[in-house]
Amino acid sequence: MADSSGARVVDDSGTPLALAALLTGTLVGTVSNNVVNVPLTDILDDFDAPLGSGVLVVVGFLLTFAATMPLAGYIADRYGRRRVYCAALVGTAVCSAGAATAPTLEVLIAWRALGGLAAAVFAPAVMGLIAWLFGPRRRARAVGAWASVNGIGQAVGPSLGGLMADAWGWRWVFVPLIPLALIGLVLTLRTVPRYPGRTMRLDKLGASTLTLGSALLILSVTLVGSGGVSLWISAGLALLAAVLLVGCVLHCLRVPVPFLDVRDVVEPRFARSAIAAFAQMFALGATLLVIPLYVVRHGASTSVAGALLFALPATMAVLAPIVGGISDRLGARRVLRTGLVVLCASQIALGVVTVVDAEMLWLVAVLVLSGVGIALVQTPAAAGSTRSVAGARGTGLGLFNLMRFGGSALGAAWVAVALAHGGYGILFAVTALVAAGGLAASFVGRNPVVGPADAEPAGEPLPAR
Repeated sequence: MADSSGARVVDDSGTPLALAALLTGTLVGTVSNNVVNVPLTDILDDFDAPLGSGVLVVVGFLLTFAATMPLAGYIADRYGRRRVYCAALVGTAVCSAGAATAPTLEVLIAWRALGGLAAAVFAPAVMGLIAWLFGPRRRARAVGAWASVNGIGQAVGPSLGGLMADAWGWRWVFVPLIPLALIGLVLTLRTVPRYPGRTMRLDKLGASTLTLGSALLILSVTLVGSGGVSLWISAGLALLAAVLLVGCVLHCLRVPVPFLDVRDVVEPRFARSAIAAFAQMFALGATLLVIPLYVVRHGASTSVAGALLFALPATMAVLAPIVGGISDRLGARRVLRTGLVVLCASQIALGVVTVVDAEMLWLVAVLVLSGVGIALVQTPAAAGSTRSVAGARGTGLGLFNLMRFGGSALGAAWVAVALAHGGYGILFAVTALVAAGGLAASFVGRNPVVGPADAEPAGEPLPAR
């Protein structure tokens, strides 16, 4: 089916195999992000490197991964989402092979940074293709499957990295990503129809200020969390990031064809979804980092800590597809708000459990509750972003995912600050406040009146403006 401009539009033709092909990239990207977290000590020992240098193995990927998502979304729209998604799968396989054979730490960091650039394509391209292939009646369930795979990746990545590093050495943690990416490539070529690119003018100033500003902001908060850099340097980077991002907004408001349409971004449906996703990932990033530290400090082994933490992402993965069906019946915003209430309550409960040193059984129960809250937020937030006007464009979907992973980075950085100056109580008090802020934002504004022209904005390539 095509519109008057010749661009193919959504026809609800998505198949289970096509969805599996797209979810393969989601899994590859999520696992790539966290697979080195557990074997990082082994990597540092092998290269005889200090922790400050080794952190770049993780941060190098996260910086390029999160900061370039809006630009990756633009590239997917310009050259075709399927084509760019397939190129990202090939790039991930190549970068994984390069990381597995890296002769020095510097080369490993370089391959990880390049791998982040490739993986940045996955979230905006996959979300855009799902919105294109699955109509309104099936989209929430498809997005629920996407959210479930995100949870599986959060659970599998650290566990896989630890097990393979213990059995065969840290280099092997990258090897499974190679065949997985190639399987996704074959499935995509066979089951996902071509998505036409369209002629678009790139707003170079808007793209560069948004990308560089986002990268500097993530770097500044990461350096605060690492504790190895002066706070003045981190503050300077954060100030420069703020100047660039404000400049990006002012520039995009003035030019006729902006890289990011600010007016679309502040549309209530997209803004609510992005803020809720930020709050959810802030809490998730903080919890996934601090709970293993807490458990180990209380005498448990790292394997026990990993087993206890598994309760949270496992709950996310199990509930995500169910939440998609619930959202169809009850409404996405109602489910989103319920999830934020549960998430806020679970963060308060985590603060109580850690402060009073409760039994580990109580900790697992609260982690399960956190997983419930995150699952109830993740699916409707993602579905809401794809139904918005901003979510019809790759740059909008890229910004949504930049908000998600920016929240994760800020949550992880907050853990280091809170443990150094306040303890578990203040740590989880702030994560609860962030969740409460996401809940408050869900009541701001009304959705625009939907008419024939915008009834299905996320499923079709928009004409160049």
